[in-house]
Amino acid sequence: MPSAKTPAAAPSPASKPGSKAAAAVEGISLPWQLAGLAALLLALVGALIFSGASAARQVADPGTFVRWGLPVAKAIHNVSLATVIGGLIFAVAILPRHTRSKGDDAPEHPAFTRALAVAAAAGAAWTLSAVAVLVLTYADVAGQHLSGDAQFTASLVYFMTDIQTGQAWLAVTIIAAIVTTALFGVRSLAGLALTLVLALGGLVPSALIGHSASSSDHEGAINSLGLHLVGVSTWVGGIIMLAVLSSLLRGSKATGTKDITEQTLRRFSALAGFAFVLVFASGVVNASIRITSFSALVGTPYGQIVLAKALATVVLGGIGFMHRQWVIPQLGRKSLTTRRVLWQLVLVELLVMGATSGLAVALASSAPPLPTTYAPDASPAFILSGYELPPELTPARWLTEWRFDWLWVAVALFGAASYILGVVKLRRRGDSWPWFRTVNWMIGLAVLTYITSGPASVYGRILFSAHMVDHMALTMVAPLFLVLGSPVTLALRALPSRGEGSRGDGSRGLREWILVFVHSKFSQVVTHPLFAAANFAGSIVLFYFSDAFDWAMREHVGHELMNLHFLLTGYIFVLTMIGADPLPRRAPYPMRLLLLLATMGFHAFFGVSIMGGTGLLAADYFGNLGRTWGSSALLDQQTGGAVAWGIGEVPTLLVAIGVAVMWSRSDERETKRTDRAADRNNDADLNAYNDMFARLASRDAKLTDRGAKRPESKTNLEGR
Repeated sequence: MPSAKTPAAAPSPASKPGSKAAAAVEGISLPWQLAGLAALLLALVGALIFSGASAARQVADPGTFVRWGLPVAKAIHNVSLATVIGGLIFAVAILPRHTRSKGDDAPEHPAFTRALAVAAAAGAAWTLSAVAVLVLTYADVAGQHLSGDAQFTASLVYFMTDIQTGQAWLAVTIIAAIVTTALFGVRSLAGLALTLVLALGGLVPSALIGHSASSSDHEGAINSLGLHLVGVSTWVGGIIMLAVLSSLLRGSKATGTKDITEQTLRRFSALAGFAFVLVFASGVVNASIRITSFSALVGTPYGQIVLAKALATVVLGGIGFMHRQWVIPQLGRKSLTTRRVLWQLVLVELLVMGATSGLAVALASSAPPLPTTYAPDASPAFILSGYELPPELTPARWLTEWRFDWLWVAVALFGAASYILGVVKLRRRGDSWPWFRTVNWMIGLAVLTYITSGPASVYGRILFSAHMVDHMALTMVAPLFLVLGSPVTLALRALPSRGEGSRGDGSRGLREWILVFVHSKFSQVVTHPLFAAANFAGSIVLFYFSDAFDWAMREHVGHELMNLHFLLTGYIFVLTMIGADPLPRRAPYPMRLLLLLATMGFHAFFGVSIMGGTGLLAADYFGNLGRTWGSSALLDQQTGGAVAWGIGEVPTLLVAIGVAVMWSRSDERETKRTDRAADRNNDADLNAYNDMFARLASRDAKLTDRGAKRPESKTNLEGR
């Protein structure tokens, strides 16, 4: 042991200010951040030259500036959008908002402030780049050079308002402008969470256009691309945020902040793992839709760029694995070497991420091996629904005809994996979880997958009766099993708490956000028993007897929103009736039975009205599909009315039986509680009750005696 007089050791090279090691410890400097952008542009340029996507065209060439400017503008758009999403995710769910966990009057954490400042600047770049992409896309499609004359402007306005691609980019521009405005003014976590949802909504128009919109399985391509964009934006945006916040995560005595590097990396690492799985799986699905042979994969520029992008994604996943398994567990030792390795890996990840983003933009600008244009002799069914007519519906085909909806497949897989992880965590902790709930949850997810991807969905685009099977199962069968799984209760028990006071940092994790939502005013309204019942019954009429039904059958977004609406409507209604998850308000059992009887009657009325109707719903759609098998469209619609009546009543009756059983068990528990209380106080309540009746009887007896002894009045004697 050295004595107290031993002079202090000379500082190591790693601890000297300005040294390379110190720079690595402090974070990633601006030149390296710019290197990531340079990697993006170089990869983009190389891939465009390799694929030939930027070569001059023999017919309607828009010029060099448009051919090169469009992919560059798209690259800037994608990176800035990812930065906005990453900044909002860090502010909403990863970083502490204040330097102290208690008190909203505490100063903002420097990392929180910088994250929103960078997101706001990126939002401005997102808006401007979206405008640039809009104008350059028109010039590219029209084969015109950029011009400021009146004809070019008028044609551009027509492109924005009447052409799907122009409408999509106009929507992206508007969303970007709203999000950017909010980023400059909103500071509450709830407001930032809504801004994040809106920013993610900015990915939808991008998924609806391009190669996906015209692929043979266009809905599968759109959904897989949408999932891919969500994963990429989350992943890329998170890496960018780590790079720009690296110097502030270590904390500072001057600002009163602690070192939050380890907890920030742990939180983002879990999110990045989910993003990697989503990106890789959705990329494989999306590529398989467009590349159907090995020769197309290795023998075409498009397929070769796909391979390069997949390889880069695997490299990024490997770096993330090293972060999670080796680097992050060592951060608690405060080792300079560990921190240096950490930021070196983040640097490499940033460079590879930039190159991958460039490849992605080039891929979107390249032609896939399969043709993506509609055939001139397309059938009416293909024009209206996007798919050819399936074979005639038979009992066997209720099991064999599938068309995977990758959005709902992803929801089901994520729900199953998350639920299993939650149960495993409880078991490892020594807590129990009823197997009955787990089985019901898995059955509910299986039913949801069958409804959204199975024969009911395939034939629901052609037959109203099959559509009604799909709808009623989506709103009554799947929610029944999902509610019995009690997912919110499991999440609240399994998810870690960020803590309060000295144990927490004041940020909100998934558990905290669930509690905020459960106790919010919105939740109080939508889960109110009367509102839930009115929404469950009334939305059917509003949907089927309005233009919303025709829109949902024709448009992919409308179809997915229809699925989401009816699933949530049924889930909330069943939850208010028999759910065990926490709710702001629960109706008494007599009211629950009354509401169930009312909805049963309403479903019967709706089904009978469809059965007796003589007008065809969504006539321009169901009446023009060119179906040559099965009954007529009107007769099939009347059959659908019978389905709505029959299928809708059986689950409602089961729920009513469940409410009756719960009511009976509640009475039994109350009786047992009363008996236990009576045993503890020697029947004090019963004795008091009997004493009350004894006092009343004694009082009545005294009044009777007084009346018998009272002398008759003089008037009565005279009357006799």
